[in-house]
Amino acid sequence: MNSILFFICLVPILGLIFFNLNFFLAPHKPYKEKKTPFECGYHSFTTQNRIQFTISFFIFALLFLMFDIELSIVYPVLVSSYIVDGYGISTVVVFILILTLGFVFELGKNALKIESKQDNFYLENQFFFDTD
Repeated sequence: MNSILFFICLVPILGLIFFNLNFFLAPHKPYKEKKTPFECGYHSFTTQNRIQFTISFFIFALLFLMFDIELSIVYPVLVSSYIVDGYGISTVVVFILILTLGFVFELGKNALKIESKQDNFYLENQFFFDTD
């Protein structure tokens, strides 16, 4: 039997076996509260249920996603570097250069600075922390 065909058959069978073992061996204690929708925190008395967050967290998530995709694009080129010619390497260098310029631009615009309550406290009470 071919090894790939063996794994194609083995992996779903093992998945079903482990799923069924979990279903039969796990403790079952159903009660009404488990079937209600879950939301963190307490029940809101007003109509506003969501807490607003700053856009900088979203920018951090996008940066993480962008550099994660960069890694997934650059890694195959690095692994097969003995096959890739000069054109392939120059393409990767240009790609990394564009990402680096974007990152430097975001650093220059202070887009990655997250303001916190602690920073505001130090700015308001700056005369306490003077060392002069």
